[in-house]
Amino acid sequence: MTTSASPVVLGVESSCDETGFGIVSDGVLLGQGLASSAAQHAEFGGVVPEIAARAHLEAAVPTLRIALADAGVEARDITHVAATSGPGLATAVHVGLAAAKSVAWALDVPLYGVHHLAGHAAADTLEHGPLPERSIVLIVSGGHTSILAVGDLVRDPIEHLGDTLDDAAGEAFDKVSRLLGLGYPGGPAISRAAVDGDPQAFTFPRALLRPKDAPFTFSFSGLKTAVARTVEKLERAGEPVPVADIAASFEQAVVDVLVTKALRAVRERSLDTLVIVGGVAANARLRAVAQERCDAAGITLRIPPPRLCTDNGAMIAAVGDLLVRSDVEPSGLRIAADPSAVLHGAQLPLPQ
Repeated sequence: MTTSASPVVLGVESSCDETGFGIVSDGVLLGQGLASSAAQHAEFGGVVPEIAARAHLEAAVPTLRIALADAGVEARDITHVAATSGPGLATAVHVGLAAAKSVAWALDVPLYGVHHLAGHAAADTLEHGPLPERSIVLIVSGGHTSILAVGDLVRDPIEHLGDTLDDAAGEAFDKVSRLLGLGYPGGPAISRAAVDGDPQAFTFPRALLRPKDAPFTFSFSGLKTAVARTVEKLERAGEPVPVADIAASFEQAVVDVLVTKALRAVRERSLDTLVIVGGVAANARLRAVAQERCDAAGITLRIPPPRLCTDNGAMIAAVGDLLVRSDVEPSGLRIAADPSAVLHGAQLPLPQ
């Protein structure tokens, strides 16, 4: 239990299909609760916004209770609330933000509107402590693949170095998993299948790695198409589809591009730390290759444990905790959901 002088921050996350509540104090995760509606979306091969929103409504109160019990605190111990106010699925973001406003209003405590991607970056601080003065952050998830130059997470502007032109890496995993009949969500399914495969069996394209290409921009649509054509060609020829080999070769192609571009950013900025976060950061192949290449380059690699990679309330609470300890003005109950929020800083601005 924290002292009365320490902030106890409740974080609320509902941007996609996970309902997350986390409680953080002075950079320490006290407890969390997490519910997922992924199984309800599996038959559709992707997240259905209306189903996700309804699942958030049903899960909010039970998941909050789990987080409080896990942290060993009472609702009255909460001193601040932080919530994802964007980006994300509109209906889903609205549910979590409404829940956060209700708690903040009922307890008469300050409320912060947080950018979802800043939450992913903050997740690593719960495992490895404060971020260095400057670092490169690679965010890899179902909806985002971005390279960021980050200083003080809540006081400095966050510089976007590059994003994906089309599919995010996690989205590409989902689509290829569906092509191979492995189900949803695609990340864990591809990773499991790839264990028994040969990552050199197929030579799939690594987009935008030529010298004149945009150095920090990603594209995975062509890779997905190459896998589809390979499967189609094999089926047309009446040959068996080597699912494990295709999964491993696809996974290796994604990992090669992610790690190459992230390390390029670290070198070009003359930095020494790479942070990889987001749902795809739980991928074992990505973690192993990134560690191997960072070790060879003398670069410090920070990746949170898998339980903090996927969407969760703890990461949002971590941002809120940093905002509180930096004496940043709270957003208040006027903060609105912004499903298309652009990342400029950890806290989203109030509507004009």
